[in-house]
Amino acid sequence: MNSAIITDKWTAIVPLRSGSKGLPGKNTRILIEKPLHHYSIDAAINAGASRVVITTNIPKVINETYHDSVTVLERPEFLCGDNTQMESVLIHAINEAKIEGDIALLQATSPLREAGDVLSALTLLRTKNFDLVMTVTEADASVLKYGQIGENGIYHPLGTASQCFSNRQSLPKIYKPNGAVYAMRSEWFMSNNGFETENLGTVVMPLDRSVDIDTLEDFEKCENYMKQMS
Repeated sequence: MNSAIITDKWTAIVPLRSGSKGLPGKNTRILIEKPLHHYSIDAAINAGASRVVITTNIPKVINETYHDSVTVLERPEFLCGDNTQMESVLIHAINEAKIEGDIALLQATSPLREAGDVLSALTLLRTKNFDLVMTVTEADASVLKYGQIGENGIYHPLGTASQCFSNRQSLPKIYKPNGAVYAMRSEWFMSNNGFETENLGTVVMPLDRSVDIDTLEDFEKCENYMKQMS
């Protein structure tokens, strides 16, 4: 997708918090040559972000020295719990850092996201008038055979009833969010009070770059992939 039109200012938001249960200290863990969270910061800067806002409660991150375009926002502890919703984190960041215009949410757990992925999402947001654009990756289509069991044991498939009995090869392609990029307008997000919308655009990323690090196994898989690609 042509991303050359991204000339107006936009802000990247990178949320980081301590207390990961799956992999303690993952956001600042060294991946190949630099801390995990730096991959998101660098992707934002390489994509031309006019501002990068880090929202965090990690002292090591708060006290670090960054590029001039980076602002560190100390996040209150009540927004750092395991059950804290990302909507609340973004609303706080937008208010406190006085963010206006287009924003791209870049989570640290997606280090294989590239500047081009960010620019593609922002381009689609601006050219197609979507409320929100997110990156996705292809998933196993056999999930269309799955379903829920309702009252009296009635099976309610996620897809159509006929798909429950189709060969996997004949099922349509399906995609899942990979968490790498969410692009939106800050004004829309605040008035909408969250992400939910049916006016949703997508940018497809390849499966091998769609790793979302949550465990040591995820981290090592990503590290091995990067070593192979170097």
